[in-house]
Parts: sequence; structure tokens; C-alpha cells
Amino acid sequence: MEKKVQVRPATFEELARINEIRRYVNDVHVAGRPDTFRPGFCPELEQVLYKRFEMENWVILAAVLEGQITGFASVEYLDRPESPYNLARKMYHVEEFGVDPNFHRRGVATALVEYMKQDAAQRGYPRIELDMWEFNQGALAFYENVGFQTYRRYMELWVDEKGEDVCV
Repeated sequence: MEKKVQVRPATFEELARINEIRRYVNDVHVAGRPDTFRPGFCPELEQVLYKRFEMENWVILAAVLEGQITGFASVEYLDRPESPYNLARKMYHVEEFGVDPNFHRRGVATALVEYMKQDAAQRGYPRIELDMWEFNQGALAFYENVGFQTYRRYMELWVDEKGEDVCV
């Protein structure tokens, strides 16, 4: 019998393990867009999670399987006021999402999404929103498979040699 993934808010003590998964996710992004993402996992990036943990409008979710943290989501509760351009809206915004590669295809990501759907509904958020990078086709296939739909697209046009590092 396959064990069930448990999803719940993370504890402070679990943030170090979640940062290990975040390091993996960062490496995926560096490999996919080395022109955009910094290699390595600097202390400032590690501390982002600890800062979010302390904020009222954030929750760090932990997915637990076989007694260990196997995935996470960093979620911001957004309440946008009406503006000249947009109506007021509430969004359950997934800022970061990741699964330990040793636990891919074991239901971890699906369990995270199911938990987020229930949590968003209970909190009165009518939709879950996230963004992702186009190179990450595996993530795109997963998100579409669980019901996410593209509603906005970012595009780019390089005016210089693509990928050339102009940073000093």
C-alpha cells in the first residue's frame, strides 16, 4: 500500500530542509536561464524563507512522505485594491513550489496543490495563481494536468547577443 503525502504549514525547524529543496529548484532555474538566475544558493536567498515565515500574509507549506519533508510551497495571500486599471481581487499566490527530485512522481506535488485548493477556498481566495519559466516544460505539463490555465504571458526580444553576460 502506497503511503499518503501529508501537507501542512511548516514549522520553523523544518525550514532548513525546505531550503535544501529550494537549492535544487534554484539550480534548475540556473540551468534553464543562466542569463537570469544567479548560480549557488547565497545566504540572502536562504534567509528569504525565514523572513516569509514570520510574515502574516505568507505561509510555508511542507509536504511530508515517509517521515520526511519531500516538497514545499511558499504562498502569499494577496488582497489587491481596486485601481484605475483593475478591479479589487484576492489571490492565493504561489511564489515558490518544489519537490525533492528523489520523490518526483509520488504524488507530492499533487498533494500540495490539493491542499492549496482547500486552503484557498477556506480563506475566501477564489483562485490560486503562480508563474513559471517557459523552459520548465515538466512543470508546465504538471500544472496544466492539475487544472492551471495560462491567462497572461510575458515575452522577450533580445536586442544584443542572447545570453551574453553584461554583469560585472
